Amino acid sequence: MANAKLTITAREEGKNPRQIRAAGFLPGSIYGKGMEAKNIQVNTHEFEMAYKNNQDATWELTLGKEKFNAKIQELQMNYATNEFLNVEFALA
Repeated sequence: MANAKLTITAREEGKNPRQIRAAGFLPGSIYGKGMEAKNIQVNTHEFEMAYKNNQDATWELTLGKEKFNAKIQELQMNYATNEFLNVEFALA
């Protein structure tokens, strides 16, 4: 199983998911045992490219100085338009 690397940023307070997607980002969250859940956003194009190459990958996520190894727990899509709507990562 390959690793996919991705840089994530903290989600801005007060913006709804439609606004985040309109700005070119995919809203999501990361959570796991021993940590508080974090609301994040990911560059949609970077995520699409990495996901197409490694759907079952262990993701190496970088949030500032923090690094996480995670798996995709849930990925929501609009199957009519093939648009990603939300991604949830769980620590591996």
